[in-house]
Order: sequence, then C-alpha cells, then structure tokens
Amino acid sequence: MTDIPQSAARRNALDELLPPLTRNEAAVEAARCLMCYDAPCTHACPTHIDIPKFIKKIATENLRGSARTILESNLLGATCARVCPVQELCEGACVLSAEHKPIAIGRLQRHAMDFVSNNRIQLFQPASSTGQKVAIIGAGPAGLSCAGELAKRGHRVTLFEKRDLAGGLSTYGIIGLREPIEIALAEVAMIEKLGVKLESGKELGVDITFAELQANFDAVFLGVGLGATPALGIPGEGHIIDGLDYIEQSELAARNLVVGQNVVVVGAGNTAIDCATIAKRLGAGQVTMVYRRTEKEMTAYPHEYDFIKREGVNFSFLTQPVRVHSENGTVKSLECLRMSLGATDASGRPSPQSIPGSEFLLAADQVVKAIGQQKPSLASQLKLKTEKGFIQVTADFETSIPGVYAGGDSIRARGAASTVMAVQDGKLAARSIHERLVPRG
Repeated sequence: MTDIPQSAARRNALDELLPPLTRNEAAVEAARCLMCYDAPCTHACPTHIDIPKFIKKIATENLRGSARTILESNLLGATCARVCPVQELCEGACVLSAEHKPIAIGRLQRHAMDFVSNNRIQLFQPASSTGQKVAIIGAGPAGLSCAGELAKRGHRVTLFEKRDLAGGLSTYGIIGLREPIEIALAEVAMIEKLGVKLESGKELGVDITFAELQANFDAVFLGVGLGATPALGIPGEGHIIDGLDYIEQSELAARNLVVGQNVVVVGAGNTAIDCATIAKRLGAGQVTMVYRRTEKEMTAYPHEYDFIKREGVNFSFLTQPVRVHSENGTVKSLECLRMSLGATDASGRPSPQSIPGSEFLLAADQVVKAIGQQKPSLASQLKLKTEKGFIQVTADFETSIPGVYAGGDSIRARGAASTVMAVQDGKLAARSIHERLVPRG
C-alpha cells in the first residue's frame, strides 16, 4: 500500500463529512416529501425558503429552478445547506420526524446548489442602476447577503473586508469537515458577479474613515461580527491557543498546524467542538473538553455534542481552569478547580461556583480556548447605541446613526447567533436600505 503524504492525510481527515447525494438518491429522497401546505419546515427556516417548492423541483429534475427557489430567499444557500443546524430548524419541524425519518432537507438543498455551482450557472443579474451607492463593512454572511440583495436591486455596492479573503467565519472559522473553504469563496465570487466591488485588506478606522463612508456613500451597512476570544485571566495564559486561530490554521495551513498528543479544549460551544474535532482527527491521542457547568448548560447544539462523543473526545464538566503549568515553554498540565452550580445568572443558566481546596491537574501538552467572542468594539468607536454590548438596531435594522444599518452577530443581543440568521439580517436590511434610497412613489 502506498503511503499517503502527511499533508494529504491531514486534508483528508477534515474532508467534508457527508458525501453529496447522487442523482438517484436525491430523487428518492425528494419523492418522500409530502409537499405540505403552509409547511412547518418553511416556517422553521429563518430565511423562509419555500422548501416543498425546491424539493418538488428536484423531484422533477429541475435543479436550476430548485436552486433559484433557494437563492431567492437565501443567497448563501450553499453555505447554509452545510452549516445550518437543520436538526433544530427545518428538519426538526418536518412532519415526518415524529414517526419516520425527516426529509434530508439540508442535503437536498446542497444537491441543488452544487448543480448550479458545478455548472457555473449565474441565476441573477443586477437591475438597472439606481445611481445610489452603498458601503458594506465586513464580508461575512450578513455583509455578503446584504451586498448581493442590494446589487440585485441595482445599487452600486462596495464591500470592505479587513482580511485578505472574504466570507467571514464561513472562510476562517468553520472546519472543512462541515464546509470546505472553496464553497465559501465560490459564494463570494457569485456575489461579485452581481456587480459588487470587493475591497479586501480595508479596515474601517484604519484604511478608511467613517467620515469618508458618510461622504461617499448614500447608506452604510455594518456586518462586522464579533471581536476576539476573551482572556481567561489565568497564569500561563500565554501558552493557550485561540480556538478561532486553531480552526483557521486547519483551513488554510493544515500541514503546518501543530497538534498535541494530549489536548485540552476549554469551552463547550460549537467552536469548541470544532477545535476538539480538529485535534482528534489530526492525530491527538487524547482530547478533553473542559467546561465549568454541566452538559445541560452547554451552548453547543445537541447533534454536535452527539457527534463529538462519537469521535472519542472526553469531557470534564464542572471544571474551571486556573493555571497553565509549563516547563521551558512546553505545556505540561492544566490546573483546574471543581465547581458547583448556584443561582441563575444573567445568562439564564446556573452560575458556577468554585469549590475551595478542590484543585487538580489535567495532563496536557496543548490547551485551546473557545469560550465565545467579545462584543463588537466598533460600536463604541462610532458611538452607536448598544444593548448588552451589541449594536442596537430598529425593526428596519437601522442603528442610532441615520442611514447606518447593521446585522449579523454584532446585533445578536437576543437569541442564538448563526450563519442563517446573519443571512436573513442582511437580506432584510437590504430591503430597508432600498426602501430608504428608492422610496415608493
């Protein structure tokens, strides 16, 4: 047997988890759909894709029409087909789920989206120019969705992205096992083909000022996401790896990513699970997820928790890291405290309380933290009104500065942040911006 080079083996370990449906598999699955009137799955989709309609078009082998139905509601249909928590949303609402297996809506959506992508089909063209110019700050899902919807309506859109590649977390923060980076970048290219001008390496407040935006554009949309991972504030934290950096390296430089043999991941959200997946699949002998509450309070989706347990990852619940021990720059262990749960805190969950004298050591040669992200710093820079640290917007997604709109994770003071919610924010904000710039006569 020929040995697979390590770099190739690493890439293969993080290949997309689910294979594409074959033409026959898609037809058989589509035929199972009951085509419900006033379908619960459509109501459960945050972007309200007409799911029975796109599935019926697959059943009649009209994949182009199926994809158009999807994209009319969600311009990032290829990404959402892969990363949406369909078990909690559309598939969870499927009427067949109670007594039968729900329709594989996500995989059918991917089937239609792959068809137009593989055949380089561009389904939309921009409308006649309105002469209005809009600036989008941040080329993540919210910004891309807003940009594409505005371009379709004929506005001249410039998309400013501080990083080299557009796509936001879809490019940098989701492991290839869930969404290959090529899918995210193909969607960026599709948005550009609508006439959107992308300017990478341009950061607001560094390369372009807010005053310049206000002077040169008729409206501004902020899709800036969240900030950096907060500090744990413990001795030895300099030896801890940021979880988003860990994921990014697995996407862009997998062969250079150093993975320990005994990895501890601090956190219990979906990002933490992605980090644990990377470590386990790229050669760690033991991976342990550390969380200061119990499994009941985990922020990860239940299906993600089930997945990572099947990967062979260990868990240490009611555990709080307090110090990283190292020798000559090499991590040796993570010192932790046992915790108990107290009264409900501001998050609506029981507050963790440390148990005095309960210190213990977890063996580790690598520690990764994935404990959420800080609130958007841009809010304070622009003196925007905030709610719980998030940018405050009206029902029309307008901020406290007239003509400046926002969407995505940066406004998510309530509810779970997700790619599909960001896409919907961008879509609805584009509608509001259009109505402001081209009022109905």
